[in-house]
Amino acid sequence: MATLDAPQEENRLLVALASAMVDRPRATLQELAQAVGVSKATLYRFCRTREQLVERLIHHGTVVIGHAIASAELHTSPPLEALRRLIANNLEHRELSSFLMHYWKDASTPPAAGEEWEIALDTFFLRGQQEGVFRIDLTASVLTELWITIFMGLIDGERRGRIARAGMAGLVERAFLHGAAKA
Repeated sequence: MATLDAPQEENRLLVALASAMVDRPRATLQELAQAVGVSKATLYRFCRTREQLVERLIHHGTVVIGHAIASAELHTSPPLEALRRLIANNLEHRELSSFLMHYWKDASTPPAAGEEWEIALDTFFLRGQQEGVFRIDLTASVLTELWITIFMGLIDGERRGRIARAGMAGLVERAFLHGAAKA
């Protein structure tokens, strides 16, 4: 069984736990420890209760996804470049995104990050509309919701084995930009 000795190892454990909790929502701490290859004692030192684990994962996920959004340079890069970076950055953290989708409502205090992300995305899509890149018959907030829904739906389909991991970034981009229209 593994022990925790570095921030990178801690991040790997958090990602593995996020994935395990989505795949096994009713698992005990012991079952989660087994699923990620650590002892129950190691997991207990990490988080003493399932509630603490959920809170820790929500905090970690919001920090990581917030960084992924910020590093996409939504305010300064050309819109299509920023969109591609947004997709790629978020795909790097698909397990945490999936966890947040499933457990956000379980947070003792819902993180304000969700509102900040919405504002950042709304602002980005509005800029893209003003620059003639994104359609204008939908509001920027609708484009935000569409992007989030497409992204989350596709990574969930991938997690369930219905969609191949290869080419996911292009699939998210095409699904968002072109929808289901015949090419």
